[in-house]
This record gives sequence, C-alpha cells and structure tokens, in this order.
Amino acid sequence: MLALESDTFDALDLGLLSALEVDGRAPFSRIAAVLGVSDQTVARRYRRLCAEAGLRVVAVRDAERLGQDQWMLRLRCAPDGAAVIAEALAKRPDTAWIGLASGGTEIICMTRPRRPGGHDDLLLGRLPRTPSVVEIRAQQLLHRFYGGPSGWMRKFRALTDEQIAALRPAAPRTEGPVRLEAEDAPLLAALERDGRATFPELQRATGRSESSVKRRLAALLGSGAVYIDVEYRSETLGFAKAAMLWITTTPAAMHSVGQALAGHEEVAFAAATAGPSHLVVTAVLRDTAHLYAYLSGPLGRLEGVQHVEATPFLRQVKQLTYHGAAR
Repeated sequence: MLALESDTFDALDLGLLSALEVDGRAPFSRIAAVLGVSDQTVARRYRRLCAEAGLRVVAVRDAERLGQDQWMLRLRCAPDGAAVIAEALAKRPDTAWIGLASGGTEIICMTRPRRPGGHDDLLLGRLPRTPSVVEIRAQQLLHRFYGGPSGWMRKFRALTDEQIAALRPAAPRTEGPVRLEAEDAPLLAALERDGRATFPELQRATGRSESSVKRRLAALLGSGAVYIDVEYRSETLGFAKAAMLWITTTPAAMHSVGQALAGHEEVAFAAATAGPSHLVVTAVLRDTAHLYAYLSGPLGRLEGVQHVEATPFLRQVKQLTYHGAAR
C-alpha cells in the first residue's frame, strides 16, 4: 500500500482526494459524512488542494468505451523546439498526458481524436511539417489494463470498502452501444472546465432545462462514455518522479504481464500497444531510487518480460485538460 509522504498534506487530504476520485461530483456534505468531519472542513481542504496541489475535477471522454482509437506518440525534437511544440499540443482538445523527457528533447503524448480522421490531421499533416520534429514514433493503444476511470489514488487505500460504497454514484452502469450526440458538446465543454459545475451552471451553459441536463449527465456517466476524474500534482503527495515504461514481452505473456502491472502500486496507467513495445506504462514514484527499486524488483521479477525502456519525465506539460501555461 502506498503511503503519503508530505509535509503539507495529511491523511484527511488524502481521503478527500480519494473520495473525489470515487465521485468527483459528490456534495461536500456527503464526503464530510463519509470522512467524519464537517462540511466546512471539507470545503476548506478542497480549496487548499486546488490552490497548493493543482487539484482539478474534470469530465473525461472514455475513448476506449466509445470505441475510439488512441495513440501514444514519442516525438524527438530539436532541443530548442520541444517546449514550444509540447505547449502547442497541450492546447489541442485531442491530446492528454503530455510530458517532456530525454533531457527535454522528447515529447510523450497521448492522442484521442474526437472526430473521424482526427489522427490523420495530427500524424500525417501537422506534425511531419513541423521543422523542429526530427522523428515521430506512434503506438496504438489496444487494451487498457489500468487507468481511465480506475485512478491511481485508490492504491493509497485511504478509504474503506464501506466508505467507497457510500460515495459511489447511484446511477447503474448501462451496457450496450455508447455514443455522444452533437447536442452534448456544450454540456461536455462545461464539465471539462469544471467537473463539479452545478446544475444551474450547466443549465446556463447548455440552454437546456435543469431536469434535461440531469438526465443526460446521468445517462452519459451511467454508460461510461464520460467519467469524472481528478488531476493534481503528485509531487505534493511525496511522489515527485514519473516515468513512461515501454515493455517488451513474449506474445503469450502480454496479457498476464499487463494484468500483473495493473496491481502494482507504482502503476497509474498500463495498456497493451501495437508497435515496437507490447505494453506502455506510466509509473509514479517518490524519487530516482524508487524508480530503480521498481525496475529491478516488482517489474524485473515478472515472468515474460524481455525488455524495458524507462523514460523519466523531465516536466509535465498537460494532464487531462489544458488550463494555461505549462507547469
């Protein structure tokens, strides 16, 4: 179980982050009841986490649930151009999890296009024509083992099963085909800015009645087409190092290794890919020593792993959504 290592935040802050990961739209009153504190305490801690830990609650379209292709891009750039290109990519609505690596000469980026042909525009059009881009490597994501609606915070186990059950939204998950409608655009845009926007605020943003907004949001969340997620600076919790791991396995071991990785405390995201490596992983760690211990220990002991390339992030530019200058 991961442990909080912070001089600024405590177990209550961790519990609040974990609660928001379970239900980012849960009223402060419900979170307070689950955590055993007052509404005012939860509101005060929430504001402090926003100000000091970069906390944001946002809606995310689940590309895997929607049947949309996703790609991991590795862009090798001229040293003087990487930061500018990363910032330009961050402003695009079809990108996420952008970071600078390899001494600032490589950009790692996930793409999730919102319309047919969106990949063509980026991969075949804009990026190849960018002078500072020296090399483009793209790997399609085939299957997600961990990440998306399953957030990293749960690996701290700050909440009991009973607390999680008390927080989990009541809307049942629906099965069958999932799709977004054109009229969902204003609703999603508002929730991508603020996943905790009130229903009156969403009513004003969409021009629809409050009851209509409630029904549509419940349907979107229930279908899995959209989920509410949290982003924050993991270094404020004592985890200052992040790295992408490109893992090659034997073909027969790809699925078993992916499943094992999903259970590792350090793993925030793991997916099977088509490309030079079979699996791509985002690992979140305390420091360089922790990265070494993970590579030589839990990861290194997995049967079927043949090769691992670790790419530590120099700086993170974008998590889920873009909101200003790169940090």
